[in-house]
Amino acid sequence: MADYYAQPQHTQHQLLHSTGQQQPRSHQMVKAATAVTAGGSLLLLSGLTLAATVIALTVATPLLVIFSPVIVPAVVTMFLLFSGFLASGGFGVASISVLSWIYRYVTGKRPPGADQLDHARHRLATKAGEMKDRAQEFGQQHVTGTLHT
Repeated sequence: MADYYAQPQHTQHQLLHSTGQQQPRSHQMVKAATAVTAGGSLLLLSGLTLAATVIALTVATPLLVIFSPVIVPAVVTMFLLFSGFLASGGFGVASISVLSWIYRYVTGKRPPGADQLDHARHRLATKAGEMKDRAQEFGQQHVTGTLHT
């Protein structure tokens, strides 16, 4: 008897949901009514949108055909203008960021990539020194007429 009272008591609704059994019939009816209402409304709206699109295309097609010699060059011109302004703005932003990076590098604030630049500069200086030594050696060999291989 003590074991019976020690176990937690559950309502019928909690047991139905926790065990995975079917929900009450009224709850299923509410769900079905809501789904039918929402689905029907969306279906009606999609039908109205399709009808409006067909009507708009029917009305606009003759106008587009008549005005296409004007509309096409205007669209091309607008596209070129907008892409030019966009490119100009992009190049401006890029130049400002490059100039700020150079300023930070020159003032010694070590921006990202400064170590790679220093390493590349060191490698170039080393190679330039090697090439200078080879050129001097070649010049001396050419003057003296001896070749060391």
